[in-house]
Amino acid sequence: MGSGLVLQQLKLFPADTDKTLNLYVIYIALPALILQQVPGLVFSSSLLAPFIMPWLVVLFSGVIVLLLCRFMGWSREVTGALLLMVPLGNTSFLGIPMIQHFIGAKGIPYAVLYDQFGSFLALSSYGSLVLAFYSPSARPGFFPIIQRILLFPPAIALVTALYFHGITYPAWFGSLLSMTAKSMVPVVMVAIGFQMRLLLDKHDLLPLTCGLILRLLIVPTVFILSCKALGISGLAVHVSLLETAMPPMVTAGALASIAGLRPELSSAMAAYGILLSFFTLPLINIWIK
Repeated sequence: MGSGLVLQQLKLFPADTDKTLNLYVIYIALPALILQQVPGLVFSSSLLAPFIMPWLVVLFSGVIVLLLCRFMGWSREVTGALLLMVPLGNTSFLGIPMIQHFIGAKGIPYAVLYDQFGSFLALSSYGSLVLAFYSPSARPGFFPIIQRILLFPPAIALVTALYFHGITYPAWFGSLLSMTAKSMVPVVMVAIGFQMRLLLDKHDLLPLTCGLILRLLIVPTVFILSCKALGISGLAVHVSLLETAMPPMVTAGALASIAGLRPELSSAMAAYGILLSFFTLPLINIWIK
């Protein structure tokens, strides 16, 4: 990530380099990782966690944000930005590398399920509803949303991987997938560093602080305590709980900015959230274990 920040300051690359890197991850590296990891997934009741928990996170944090914004009297733009940035976590670009770091390759299939059936679908459905209700710009239609979901490369890769569940790839193809998948982490980190914007209006400081406390601390705390109280544990639960602690989604921040929902606040939440998560995620991981 530091190299991305350095490249951003030196201006050696085009200003939209981060978009090119993100496209590489979306169209090549992440689908390769999904095709590599998901066919070996063991189906059991533990898979309910990565399917259900992301939607519970969206529901819980969305209600809390609405109550907070009404209590504080914040504008529709701030409310819309927080409704996108707090419920939707960076469970793919940052989440999958962090799961690999803290848990290892065995946790990646569950992280993929959490991201694709949770965060991505939530971004496409819930996120579109937020944009339609709070954005002054054009509202997305039903069919473009469905088309976006069906044609999203990682989603196509996930369906393909589930179809080939239990098979063993030819050695050459497995090596190709492995080599491509390994490029995801360094490319993602450079892209994140390159697109970081840390400037912030002083009027957005309180919404930023409240939003990040909710996203990085309160939401994971509620779900960790709930799972411990219910006696729910296991690898899939561990991965899902760690995903609840990921910082705000960069893509959600980009959509909020495009829609005019407090662009500076949205960008700052994504940037500062990533920086703070390098301190909060290790603590959350220790607590879960």
